[in-house]
Amino acid sequence: MGLLHHFGHEDLLRCRFALSPLWETQEAVRTLKRPDRQGYHLPWLRGIRAAAAGLDLRPLWLLMPRRGHSTDFVSPPPNGPGASFAQELAQVRAADPDAAREDMLKALACTPGALDSELGRSLVADPARSVQQLADLLERAWTVLVEPHWPRLRALLEADVLFHSHRLAAGGLEALFDGLHPDLSWDSASLTLTIERPSAYARVLGGRGLVLMPSAFIWPKIAGGFDPPWQPTVVYPARGIGALWTPVREDTPAALARLLGRGRADVLCALEEPASTTALAHRLGMAPSSVSAHLKVLQEAGLLISARHGHQVRYERTPLAIALASGTDGA
Repeated sequence: MGLLHHFGHEDLLRCRFALSPLWETQEAVRTLKRPDRQGYHLPWLRGIRAAAAGLDLRPLWLLMPRRGHSTDFVSPPPNGPGASFAQELAQVRAADPDAAREDMLKALACTPGALDSELGRSLVADPARSVQQLADLLERAWTVLVEPHWPRLRALLEADVLFHSHRLAAGGLEALFDGLHPDLSWDSASLTLTIERPSAYARVLGGRGLVLMPSAFIWPKIAGGFDPPWQPTVVYPARGIGALWTPVREDTPAALARLLGRGRADVLCALEEPASTTALAHRLGMAPSSVSAHLKVLQEAGLLISARHGHQVRYERTPLAIALASGTDGA
Protein backbone atom coordinates (compact mmCIF):
# COMPACT_ATOMS: atom_id res chain seq x y z
CA MET A 1 0.00 0.00 0.00
CA GLY A 2 1.17 3.52 -0.65
CA LEU A 3 1.69 6.25 -3.20
CA LEU A 4 3.72 4.72 -6.05
CA HIS A 5 5.75 6.65 -8.62
CA HIS A 6 6.69 4.42 -11.58
CA PHE A 7 9.82 5.57 -13.39
CA GLY A 8 10.82 4.98 -16.98
CA HIS A 9 14.40 5.31 -18.15
CA GLU A 10 13.82 8.90 -19.26
CA ASP A 11 12.49 9.80 -15.82
CA LEU A 12 15.77 8.73 -14.22
CA LEU A 13 17.46 11.55 -16.14
CA ARG A 14 14.82 14.14 -15.22
CA CYS A 15 14.90 14.20 -11.45
CA ARG A 16 15.65 17.63 -10.04
CA PHE A 17 15.45 19.67 -6.86
CA ALA A 18 13.39 22.82 -6.45
CA LEU A 19 12.50 25.34 -3.76
CA SER A 20 9.07 26.93 -3.42
CA PRO A 21 8.28 30.01 -1.33
CA LEU A 22 4.61 29.47 -2.22
CA TRP A 23 4.68 25.94 -0.82
CA GLU A 24 6.31 27.18 2.40
CA THR A 25 3.56 29.79 2.67
CA GLN A 26 0.84 27.18 2.30
CA GLU A 27 2.51 24.92 4.86
CA ALA A 28 3.01 27.82 7.27
CA VAL A 29 -0.73 28.42 7.05
CA ARG A 30 -1.35 24.72 7.70
CA THR A 31 1.04 24.75 10.66
CA LEU A 32 -1.02 27.47 12.37
CA LYS A 33 -3.95 25.03 12.38
CA ARG A 34 -1.97 21.93 13.44
CA PRO A 35 -0.64 21.94 17.03
CA ASP A 36 1.15 18.65 16.34
CA ARG A 37 3.40 20.49 13.85
CA GLN A 38 4.23 23.49 16.00
CA GLY A 39 6.90 22.13 18.34
CA TYR A 40 9.84 23.04 16.12
CA HIS A 41 8.41 26.45 15.22
CA LEU A 42 7.59 28.00 18.59
CA PRO A 43 9.95 31.00 18.21
CA TRP A 44 8.41 31.71 14.81
CA LEU A 45 4.89 31.36 16.21
CA ARG A 46 5.64 33.84 18.97
CA GLY A 47 7.05 36.29 16.46
CA ILE A 48 4.12 36.24 14.02
CA ARG A 49 1.23 35.76 16.47
CA ALA A 50 0.03 39.36 16.57
CA ALA A 51 0.26 39.91 12.81
CA ALA A 52 -1.30 36.53 12.01
CA ALA A 53 -4.33 37.40 14.13
CA GLY A 54 -5.35 39.83 11.40
CA LEU A 55 -5.53 37.11 8.73
CA ASP A 56 -8.75 35.22 8.03
CA LEU A 57 -7.26 31.90 6.92
CA ARG A 58 -10.49 29.90 7.05
CA PRO A 59 -10.86 29.56 3.25
CA LEU A 60 -7.39 28.04 2.97
CA TRP A 61 -7.85 25.84 6.05
CA LEU A 62 -11.12 24.47 4.67
CA LEU A 63 -9.21 23.26 1.60
CA MET A 64 -6.55 21.56 3.75
CA PRO A 65 -8.21 18.43 5.17
CA ARG A 66 -6.47 16.43 7.88
CA ARG A 67 -6.38 13.48 5.50
CA GLY A 68 -6.97 13.19 1.81
CA HIS A 69 -6.68 15.65 -1.04
CA SER A 70 -5.52 19.25 -0.60
CA THR A 71 -6.09 21.63 -3.48
CA ASP A 72 -3.19 21.50 -5.92
CA PHE A 73 -3.82 24.77 -7.75
CA VAL A 74 -3.06 26.92 -4.67
CA SER A 75 0.46 25.46 -4.43
CA PRO A 76 1.45 24.10 -7.85
CA PRO A 77 4.91 22.54 -8.16
CA PRO A 78 7.41 25.21 -9.26
CA ASN A 79 8.33 25.33 -12.93
CA GLY A 80 11.99 25.99 -12.21
CA PRO A 81 14.56 25.48 -9.46
CA GLY A 82 14.42 29.04 -8.15
CA ALA A 83 10.97 30.47 -8.85
CA SER A 84 10.08 33.61 -6.90
CA PHE A 85 6.90 33.94 -4.87
CA ALA A 86 5.55 36.46 -7.40
CA GLN A 87 6.09 34.02 -10.27
CA GLU A 88 4.40 31.21 -8.39
CA LEU A 89 1.48 33.40 -7.32
CA ALA A 90 0.94 34.45 -10.94
CA GLN A 91 0.50 30.77 -11.76
CA VAL A 92 -2.19 30.49 -9.07
CA ARG A 93 -4.04 33.51 -10.43
CA ALA A 94 -3.97 31.98 -13.92
CA ALA A 95 -5.70 28.76 -12.76
CA ASP A 96 -8.59 27.60 -14.92
CA PRO A 97 -11.80 28.22 -12.91
CA ASP A 98 -13.45 24.95 -13.96
CA ALA A 99 -10.38 22.91 -13.01
CA ALA A 100 -10.07 24.87 -9.77
CA ARG A 101 -13.69 24.09 -8.91
CA GLU A 102 -13.11 20.36 -9.38
CA ASP A 103 -9.94 20.63 -7.29
CA MET A 104 -11.83 22.39 -4.48
CA LEU A 105 -14.71 19.89 -4.59
CA LYS A 106 -12.24 17.04 -4.20
CA ALA A 107 -10.65 18.69 -1.17
CA LEU A 108 -13.95 19.67 0.46
CA ALA A 109 -15.21 16.09 0.15
CA CYS A 110 -12.41 14.96 2.49
CA THR A 111 -13.81 16.92 5.46
CA PRO A 112 -17.30 15.94 6.68
CA GLY A 113 -19.69 18.86 6.30
CA ALA A 114 -17.21 21.13 4.51
CA LEU A 115 -19.04 21.13 1.18
CA ASP A 116 -22.38 21.92 2.84
CA SER A 117 -20.96 24.78 4.90
CA GLU A 118 -21.64 28.38 3.91
CA LEU A 119 -17.96 28.94 3.16
CA GLY A 120 -17.66 25.73 1.16
CA ARG A 121 -20.67 26.57 -0.97
CA SER A 122 -19.32 30.07 -1.55
CA LEU A 123 -15.96 28.79 -2.74
CA VAL A 124 -17.41 26.52 -5.43
CA ALA A 125 -20.28 28.80 -6.47
CA ASP A 126 -17.98 31.26 -8.22
CA PRO A 127 -14.62 29.56 -8.81
CA ALA A 128 -13.17 32.44 -10.84
CA ARG A 129 -13.72 34.80 -7.91
CA SER A 130 -12.48 32.19 -5.43
CA VAL A 131 -9.21 31.71 -7.33
CA GLN A 132 -8.44 35.42 -7.03
CA GLN A 133 -9.54 35.62 -3.39
CA LEU A 134 -7.38 32.64 -2.45
CA ALA A 135 -4.44 34.16 -4.31
CA ASP A 136 -4.95 37.44 -2.43
CA LEU A 137 -5.03 35.54 0.86
CA LEU A 138 -1.85 33.63 0.01
CA GLU A 139 -0.14 36.91 -0.82
CA ARG A 140 -1.10 38.37 2.57
CA ALA A 141 0.00 35.18 4.31
CA TRP A 142 3.37 35.32 2.53
CA THR A 143 3.90 38.93 3.60
CA VAL A 144 3.05 38.27 7.25
CA LEU A 145 4.16 34.69 7.88
CA VAL A 146 7.06 33.85 5.58
CA GLU A 147 8.64 36.76 3.72
CA PRO A 148 10.35 38.29 6.80
CA HIS A 149 11.95 34.91 7.49
CA TRP A 150 12.55 33.76 3.92
CA PRO A 151 16.36 34.32 3.89
CA ARG A 152 16.68 32.02 6.92
CA LEU A 153 14.27 29.45 5.48
CA ARG A 154 15.90 29.57 2.05
CA ALA A 155 19.34 29.03 3.59
CA LEU A 156 18.06 25.90 5.34
CA LEU A 157 16.43 24.57 2.15
CA GLU A 158 19.49 25.30 0.02
CA ALA A 159 21.74 23.55 2.53
CA ASP A 160 19.48 20.52 2.34
CA VAL A 161 19.64 20.46 -1.45
CA LEU A 162 23.43 20.70 -1.35
CA PHE A 163 23.65 17.81 1.13
CA HIS A 164 21.41 15.53 -0.91
CA SER A 165 23.09 16.54 -4.17
CA HIS A 166 26.33 15.23 -2.69
CA ARG A 167 24.56 11.98 -1.75
CA LEU A 168 23.24 11.66 -5.29
CA ALA A 169 26.69 12.25 -6.76
CA ALA A 170 28.28 9.71 -4.42
CA GLY A 171 25.71 6.92 -4.47
CA GLY A 172 23.13 7.54 -7.20
CA LEU A 173 19.35 7.58 -6.87
CA GLU A 174 19.23 4.69 -4.41
CA ALA A 175 21.43 6.54 -1.90
CA LEU A 176 19.46 9.74 -2.46
CA PHE A 177 16.01 8.23 -1.92
CA ASP A 178 17.09 6.15 1.07
CA GLY A 179 18.11 9.30 2.93
CA LEU A 180 15.10 11.53 2.29
CA HIS A 181 12.45 10.14 4.67
CA PRO A 182 11.68 6.89 6.55
CA ASP A 183 8.36 6.53 4.68
CA LEU A 184 10.10 6.68 1.29
CA SER A 185 11.48 3.55 -0.37
CA TRP A 186 13.09 2.85 -3.73
CA ASP A 187 12.84 -0.43 -5.63
CA SER A 188 15.58 -0.50 -8.27
CA ALA A 189 14.22 -3.67 -9.88
CA SER A 190 10.84 -2.14 -10.75
CA LEU A 191 12.07 1.50 -10.81
CA THR A 192 9.37 2.42 -8.31
CA LEU A 193 9.48 5.06 -5.59
CA THR A 194 6.89 4.47 -2.84
CA ILE A 195 5.58 6.76 -0.13
CA GLU A 196 4.00 4.61 2.56
CA ARG A 197 0.28 5.39 2.90
CA PRO A 198 -2.80 3.54 4.22
CA SER A 199 -4.36 3.84 0.75
CA ALA A 200 -3.07 2.84 -2.67
CA TYR A 201 -2.40 5.22 -5.54
CA ALA A 202 -0.07 4.79 -8.51
CA ARG A 203 1.26 7.29 -11.03
CA VAL A 204 3.36 6.60 -14.11
CA LEU A 205 5.77 9.50 -14.54
CA GLY A 206 5.73 9.12 -18.30
CA GLY A 207 9.01 10.87 -19.05
CA ARG A 208 8.27 13.98 -16.97
CA GLY A 209 10.68 13.03 -14.22
CA LEU A 210 10.25 13.92 -10.57
CA VAL A 211 10.73 17.15 -8.63
CA LEU A 212 12.17 16.75 -5.13
CA MET A 213 11.33 19.67 -2.89
CA PRO A 214 12.56 20.17 0.71
CA SER A 215 10.24 21.96 3.10
CA ALA A 216 10.66 23.35 6.60
CA PHE A 217 7.00 23.57 7.58
CA ILE A 218 5.98 20.12 6.36
CA TRP A 219 8.11 18.49 9.09
CA PRO A 220 7.84 15.62 9.98
CA LYS A 221 5.50 14.56 7.14
CA ILE A 222 6.12 13.83 3.49
CA ALA A 223 3.80 14.65 0.59
CA GLY A 224 3.42 13.71 -3.04
CA GLY A 225 0.95 12.66 -5.65
CA PHE A 226 0.14 15.89 -7.47
CA ASP A 227 -2.49 14.91 -10.01
CA PRO A 228 -2.13 15.68 -13.74
CA PRO A 229 -1.52 18.16 -15.25
CA TRP A 230 0.88 19.05 -12.42
CA GLN A 231 4.53 18.00 -12.45
CA PRO A 232 5.05 14.86 -10.30
CA THR A 233 6.59 16.08 -7.04
CA VAL A 234 7.67 14.69 -3.68
CA VAL A 235 7.90 17.18 -0.81
CA TYR A 236 10.03 16.02 2.11
CA PRO A 237 11.15 17.58 5.43
CA ALA A 238 14.39 19.52 5.23
CA ARG A 239 17.38 18.56 7.37
CA GLY A 240 18.43 20.80 10.25
CA ILE A 241 14.94 21.85 11.26
CA GLY A 242 15.86 21.67 14.94
CA ALA A 243 18.21 24.64 14.60
CA LEU A 244 16.07 26.66 12.19
CA TRP A 245 14.89 29.26 14.71
CA THR A 246 17.92 29.08 17.00
CA PRO A 247 19.45 32.54 17.43
CA VAL A 248 22.88 33.01 15.91
CA ARG A 249 25.49 32.11 18.47
CA GLU A 250 26.77 35.07 20.42
CA ASP A 251 29.70 33.21 21.91
CA THR A 252 32.22 33.51 19.10
CA PRO A 253 35.48 32.49 20.82
CA ALA A 254 37.43 35.56 21.85
CA ALA A 255 40.68 33.97 20.72
CA LEU A 256 39.21 33.36 17.25
CA ALA A 257 37.96 36.95 17.12
CA ARG A 258 41.46 38.20 17.99
CA LEU A 259 42.96 35.97 15.30
CA LEU A 260 40.54 36.76 12.47
CA GLY A 261 38.80 39.93 13.58
CA ARG A 262 35.31 40.00 15.06
CA GLY A 263 33.43 40.24 11.76
CA ARG A 264 35.24 37.37 10.05
CA ALA A 265 35.02 35.20 13.17
CA ASP A 266 31.25 35.81 13.41
CA VAL A 267 30.81 34.88 9.73
CA LEU A 268 32.85 31.70 10.17
CA CYS A 269 30.91 30.64 13.28
CA ALA A 270 27.56 31.38 11.59
CA LEU A 271 28.32 28.92 8.79
CA GLU A 272 27.11 25.86 10.71
CA GLU A 273 25.23 25.02 7.50
CA PRO A 274 26.21 26.11 3.97
CA ALA A 275 24.72 29.53 3.20
CA SER A 276 24.79 32.34 0.66
CA THR A 277 26.03 35.87 1.23
CA THR A 278 22.47 37.18 1.49
CA ALA A 279 21.41 34.54 4.00
CA LEU A 280 24.46 35.23 6.18
CA ALA A 281 23.88 38.97 6.05
CA HIS A 282 20.30 38.49 7.21
CA ARG A 283 21.34 36.06 9.92
CA LEU A 284 24.09 38.30 11.29
CA GLY A 285 22.47 41.68 10.75
CA MET A 286 25.41 42.80 8.63
CA ALA A 287 25.59 44.55 5.27
CA PRO A 288 25.88 42.06 2.36
CA SER A 289 28.96 43.93 1.11
CA SER A 290 30.70 43.41 4.46
CA VAL A 291 29.79 39.73 4.56
CA SER A 292 31.02 39.33 0.99
CA ALA A 293 34.38 40.88 1.87
CA HIS A 294 34.78 38.61 4.90
CA LEU A 295 33.88 35.53 2.86
CA LYS A 296 36.47 36.40 0.23
CA VAL A 297 39.24 36.66 2.81
CA LEU A 298 38.19 33.46 4.59
CA GLN A 299 38.10 31.56 1.30
CA GLU A 300 41.52 32.86 0.27
CA ALA A 301 42.84 31.64 3.64
CA GLY A 302 41.59 28.13 2.91
CA LEU A 303 38.84 28.21 5.55
CA LEU A 304 35.88 28.08 3.16
CA ILE A 305 34.87 26.39 -0.06
CA SER A 306 32.06 27.54 -2.33
CA ALA A 307 29.64 25.88 -4.71
CA ARG A 308 27.24 27.46 -7.18
CA HIS A 309 23.57 26.49 -7.03
CA GLY A 310 21.50 28.19 -9.71
CA HIS A 311 22.14 31.91 -9.44
CA GLN A 312 23.58 31.71 -5.93
CA VAL A 313 26.95 30.80 -4.46
CA ARG A 314 26.89 28.98 -1.11
CA TYR A 315 29.82 28.79 1.26
CA GLU A 316 30.74 26.07 3.71
CA ARG A 317 33.59 25.55 6.14
CA THR A 318 36.64 23.38 5.53
CA PRO A 319 37.69 20.88 8.23
CA LEU A 320 40.24 23.38 9.53
CA ALA A 321 37.56 26.07 9.84
CA ILE A 322 35.22 23.66 11.64
CA ALA A 323 37.96 22.92 14.17
CA LEU A 324 38.65 26.64 14.67
CA ALA A 325 34.98 27.57 15.08
CA SER A 326 34.20 24.76 17.50
CA GLY A 327 37.36 25.08 19.57
CA THR A 328 37.10 26.00 23.23
CA ASP A 329 37.94 29.54 24.24
CA GLY A 330 40.82 29.53 26.66
CA ALA A 331 40.94 33.31 27.03
